Amino acid sequence: MDRYIIVGGHRLEGDVRVDGSKNSVLPVLAATIINGKESVIHNVPELKDVDSLIGLLRTIGCKCLFENNTLIVKSNNSLDTLIPEKPVREMRSSIILMGAMLARNGKVKISYPGGCEIGPRPIDIHLFGLRKMGTKIIEAHGYISCECDKLRGVEINLDYPSVGATENIMLAATTAEGVTIIQNAAKEPEIVDLQNFLNGMGARITGAGTSTVKIEGVKEFRDVEHTVIPDRIVAGTLMSAAAITGGNVVLNNVITDHLKSVSSKLSETGCIITEYQNSLQIMCNRKPKAAEVIKTLPYPGFATDMQAQMMAVMTIAKGTSIFIETVFESRYKHVEELMKMGASIKVDGRTAIVRGVKKLTGAEVRAGDLRGGAALVLAGLAAEGTTVVDNVKLHIDRGYDRLENKLIKLGADIHRV
Repeated sequence: MDRYIIVGGHRLEGDVRVDGSKNSVLPVLAATIINGKESVIHNVPELKDVDSLIGLLRTIGCKCLFENNTLIVKSNNSLDTLIPEKPVREMRSSIILMGAMLARNGKVKISYPGGCEIGPRPIDIHLFGLRKMGTKIIEAHGYISCECDKLRGVEINLDYPSVGATENIMLAATTAEGVTIIQNAAKEPEIVDLQNFLNGMGARITGAGTSTVKIEGVKEFRDVEHTVIPDRIVAGTLMSAAAITGGNVVLNNVITDHLKSVSSKLSETGCIITEYQNSLQIMCNRKPKAAEVIKTLPYPGFATDMQAQMMAVMTIAKGTSIFIETVFESRYKHVEELMKMGASIKVDGRTAIVRGVKKLTGAEVRAGDLRGGAALVLAGLAAEGTTVVDNVKLHIDRGYDRLENKLIKLGADIHRV
C-alpha cells in the first residue's frame, strides 16, 4: 500500500490548477454508452475510479483511448449487458451504468455497488424511478437484473434529492418514449454537466440545476465533444489546506459559484477570499477561528464530501465547532485518526463537537475513506513533526489526481512511498 510521509509546519504559498471533476466525469463516461458513436471528453482527471470505469467500458465492448487528460470512447460495437462484478463492488459510481445500459440495450445485469464505507447508501430510489419507467427488476444472489421492452416517460417524485438516482433516471430517460419529469431532483453542478454532455450528443434535457428536470426521449444521437467541469471538492480541499497552514494560495480552473458554501465557512474562520473569473485566491494569515456550526446538506448546502477536510481545519481553530452530518450516518471514521494526532473531538450520533487545540502532532494514521484520507493529509500539513498516512492508493487516489504534486508545488514537505 502506498503511504504519504508528511513533515508538517510549512505554509502553503503559490498557485495550482484544479483538475476535472471526479463526480462529473463518471456519469459522463457512463453516458458514452448511449450514443453508440464517438465521444471525446477533455479535462479528465487521472484517478483510480476513472481507470476502473474505463476498464468496465472496455470489458463490455467499448474502445477507449486515454491520453493527456483527453478520453475518446467509441461505443459503436454491440455491448455486453452483464457488468463484471469485481469493479462494481469496489466503486459505487458504477451503478450509473444501469440507466445508460437500459437506454442503449433495454437490459442490464449488475451487482450491488461497493465503494467507501461511510454508512448505508441504498439504491432504492434508483430502482423506484427505473421501475416507474417500465423496467422489470429482479434482485437475487447479489445481482440486480433489469429488463424492459420499452422505457416510457413518466413523472417521478424522488423522496430525497439523490444525485445518483437523478443521474440514472436522466440516462435511462434519454431514449424513453415520451417525456420524463424528475421532481425533487438533485441540483448539484455535476447534474448540469451531465445534461450538457447528453444534449451535446442529441438528447433533449432541460432544468438541470433546479428541482425539476425534464427529459424528452429521442431515437438518434451523434458524436460529441465535451470538457468536464473543475472539481469543486478538490478545490475545497486545497482551500482547506491553505487555511490549516496559514497559507496564501491561488486556485486556477475553478467555478467560484460552485465553492460558495466552502468559501463562506472559511471566511468565518478569518480567511480572506478573492474571486476572479476562473480563479480564486485564499489568504489565511492567522490561526483560524472556529466556525460555529457546519451542517452538511444537498447542494447548494455544505457538501458532505467537504465535512472531513473542514473538520481537520477546525481541530486547530480558536474555539469550538459543531458538525452535523445529515447525508451519511457513518462519516466520522476520520475522527479517531485525527485524535491520534492530538485533536479534541467528541461524536454523538450524527453530531461531532470539535474543540480547537494549540497544535497537532505527527502520528501514523490510516485513511478509511476518500475524503477522510484527504483530511488526514491536511492535518499532517499543520502537525508538528512527521505524519504517515496509509492507504493512499486504496482511498485518496480514487478522488485526487496526484495530490502530493499539487501540495509540493505549494511548498509542502510530502512524498509518497
